Amino acid sequence: MSFVSEFNSLPLAALVKQSLGTSTAAAREAAGKTKINLADFAALISPAAAENLEAMGQRAHLMTQQRFGKTIRLFAPLYLSNECINNCSYCGFSRDNPILRVTLSLDEMRQEAQALKAQGFRNILLVAGEHPKFVSNGYMRDCIAALHPDWPSISLEVGPMEIEEYRPLVAAGADGLVVYQETYDRKVYADLHTAGPKRNFDWRLETPERAYAAGFRRLGISPLYGLADWRWEALSAAAHADYLLRNCWKAALTISTVRMRPCAGEFEPLTHISDRELAQLICAIRLMFPDVGIVLSTRETPKLRNGLIPLGVTMMSAGARTEPGGYTGAGKERIHHTERGIIKELVSGASEWAPQTNHPTNATGQFNVGDERPPQEVAELIRQLGYEPVWKDWDAALTM
Repeated sequence: MSFVSEFNSLPLAALVKQSLGTSTAAAREAAGKTKINLADFAALISPAAAENLEAMGQRAHLMTQQRFGKTIRLFAPLYLSNECINNCSYCGFSRDNPILRVTLSLDEMRQEAQALKAQGFRNILLVAGEHPKFVSNGYMRDCIAALHPDWPSISLEVGPMEIEEYRPLVAAGADGLVVYQETYDRKVYADLHTAGPKRNFDWRLETPERAYAAGFRRLGISPLYGLADWRWEALSAAAHADYLLRNCWKAALTISTVRMRPCAGEFEPLTHISDRELAQLICAIRLMFPDVGIVLSTRETPKLRNGLIPLGVTMMSAGARTEPGGYTGAGKERIHHTERGIIKELVSGASEWAPQTNHPTNATGQFNVGDERPPQEVAELIRQLGYEPVWKDWDAALTM
């Protein structure tokens, strides 16, 4: 039995309805429980629970310190390629977007990684669009193997693979895999994914289980808030996390809280989750999952990120660039368009999506970053809040 089977039997619509009808007393009762189930989680993300947000935040804060101490783990994404064969209406890398694309060579990837290392990072997330012609298993394996001697923690955010395709990546040194379901609403998912292998909802939903079977020791999940009703997404993600904790218990689990940001293609969010609701969601996740890592990305503004840290966040990206070559300009000389897998020269005066002017490369990013503070500035803010920024939290030597 996989999560797909369990997911299909979940009464999610009833739980969303229950959440909207929760009383203040029921929300307060759920917040005080030591063991929380999905029905309690529905109460914690209800409109009524918003009145109890301060108390929820205090409990989430204490619970996080008990489990994680006063530490925030820092990581950086390194985008390898923005080539993609999928048409996803909400993504800047979508196949039909007339963007500027490039796939970094191994040497260019090393150049980008060295720049991140010089900033202090030792936890890295390799990100790439899904295009087997440009981003093959062999390419990913070679990138991981090249980084492994200098990077204690290497995670991946790439197109879903079979178990046997994942194994060489783990053997090369990758220890984590992040996969956003994007939306847990099947109808919305079908409407937004119009072409490419990503159209297969169930295949994507089962990805963390295949990654676990291949040997990954860190798993990360999340919806992309802004595509479907946020309470539906949150309940689905909570159910998914609960399943993974029961069935993939040897791996550490993280849950991201990712909201849509502007990107190439001018797609507008279909739904909205406010800043206050995002804070409420983070508290609810912590109260239900005391030992799960909660990830906060640079999609959010500096002010909001500062305020959310004490509510349960354990991991943050910093200084992120969402385009290949974004840290050093690597690959700038090979920028191109791609049509059906064929590289096309740029046409003078064409209406390509322009890069942000303060970035060193011309490749198009996946989305606009909300917090562009340098990593050291973010680290200093973390210290001012009474936490310790952690650039490296494990080493392979510890397991030998």
